[in-house]
Amino acid sequence: MEQHQNPRPLAGRRAIVTGASRGIGRELALTLAAAGADVALGARDSRSLEDARTAVEEHGVRGLAVPLDVGRAASVEEFVAAAVDGLGGLDIVVNNAGVLTPGGLLDDGDAPWLTALDVNVLGTVRMTEAAGRHLVAQGHGKVVNIASNYAFKGVAQHAAYCASKAAIVSFTRSIAVEWARHGVQVNAIAPGFIATDLNAEIRQDEVRSSRVLRSVPARRFGEVDDVAGILLPLCDPRTTFITGSVVTVDGGETAR
Repeated sequence: MEQHQNPRPLAGRRAIVTGASRGIGRELALTLAAAGADVALGARDSRSLEDARTAVEEHGVRGLAVPLDVGRAASVEEFVAAAVDGLGGLDIVVNNAGVLTPGGLLDDGDAPWLTALDVNVLGTVRMTEAAGRHLVAQGHGKVVNIASNYAFKGVAQHAAYCASKAAIVSFTRSIAVEWARHGVQVNAIAPGFIATDLNAEIRQDEVRSSRVLRSVPARRFGEVDDVAGILLPLCDPRTTFITGSVVTVDGGETAR
């Protein structure tokens, strides 16, 4: 018997995506929209955020653009309240907002650490807590945290960033265990070097791009579709037994 795949498996679902104005976050929001989900987008750049909302609505779904600073608890609470009110509920949370915090320990002290902890770690914790109240109360929901393959590596001049992403991996597993009995699945995706407009300069530099590619067994940069291909199954309402998983999307870099 021929099987027909549902082209819009998330129809009727309500999602929020943080860090959604540019890069991976924007493309993930569009991926959810193309699959039928209404999407609330949060980021600090209001102009780019509005452009992303317009692109989301081109898929025939509702888009909501709300300024968001995950480094401030009040902003997170306001964002979630606006998303739930504007979309009529909440089913999916994608924690993508984060910052790269390079710096050497002896040269830069704790400055990169404070930023990485406040934005990358606590930003994810704040959003998961605020949105999770709704998911736990209704007895179902999906949380997908965007970590990094740096969570599993030691990288010079990036200790704070690596540690913050490792914290997100551990947080994902712990909350997955905590909320499993409430019907809420919590998973993470750990991308490697994914081609976006944010890293175009590196990719166009032959020396720097060659250095990156030498460490990737697949010998190419990842595409946002590589990440989106993992996001959709994790958000699909039919996948209710996957939780606490961390999927690395890096062309085999951390498998070496």
